[in-house]
Amino acid sequence: AAAVIATAVGPFVSVVGLFVNASVEQVKETIGSVELDVLQFHGDEDEVYCNQFSKPYIKAIRMHHDLSPNKSIAEYPSARGFLFDSWSKDKYGGTGKIFDWSRLASLRGRPIILAGGLNPDNIDKAISTLKPYALDVSGGVEVSPGIKSPKLVQLFVDRCSKV
Repeated sequence: AAAVIATAVGPFVSVVGLFVNASVEQVKETIGSVELDVLQFHGDEDEVYCNQFSKPYIKAIRMHHDLSPNKSIAEYPSARGFLFDSWSKDKYGGTGKIFDWSRLASLRGRPIILAGGLNPDNIDKAISTLKPYALDVSGGVEVSPGIKSPKLVQLFVDRCSKV
């Protein structure tokens, strides 16, 4: 299914493969069957692991209360960008919870992607606080788990464009 989707998106869209603590074999198998432009590692992968696939990658960092964002990104000098998400003991993403965005203030101007609890009601504050390179929204534009609301998606995009 991923290969069909990757082919259907067209020539000017970057296709990102998302992996959470996947085996090397799983990543290689996916790369072999799906034309991926970028890999996103959202688990406990270290830089050696992330860098071995000869593809640009994004490293997701979950914002635990005692985590230093600067120290965390320094551990991945070969990463093309960083996705910052809320921390959860039980999940590697998709919590729907925000974190204190001001903790990333020292990273303004860097290629950061902001995730975690974004929705039409808070996106203007998120953008004005951080000026992130990109946004990762999912649950904040859903009417029920996995079901996107076209109205909420449009509202989210409209509010992004006004900041």
